[in-house]
Amino acid sequence: QVQLVESGGGLVQPGGSLRLSCAYSGFTLDYYNIGWFRQAPGKEREGVSCISSSNRGTYYADSVKGRFTISRDNAKNTVYLQMNSLKPEDTAVYYCAAVRGFLTAIQAMSFMARGSGSWGQGTPVTVSS
Repeated sequence: QVQLVESGGGLVQPGGSLRLSCAYSGFTLDYYNIGWFRQAPGKEREGVSCISSSNRGTYYADSVKGRFTISRDNAKNTVYLQMNSLKPEDTAVYYCAAVRGFLTAIQAMSFMARGSGSWGQGTPVTVSS
């Protein structure tokens, strides 16, 4: 069974950093693409970042490019989202999702944005002084 569990969220000051973790089971990254999404109160869900199967490529939303980095640790069955230079507008619940297929990162992001794949329950991030 495919499962994803997010962790690492919390309260951080503007300009600070957090590292989110997405621990997965039931699949390998040879065949699955992992994406990060976020949703703030009153706003629609938006794609943040994605790493394609077999680490063939990555995607970053313009709003986080240069500040966030997605990576994986196969030995720990975990995908990370390192978030630096955090801004109040980064405040949201962050979700990870997985979709199977030989896809580019942006293609995988598109499928997940439509609700495809498996999803975790989310971890909240609050950026405030």
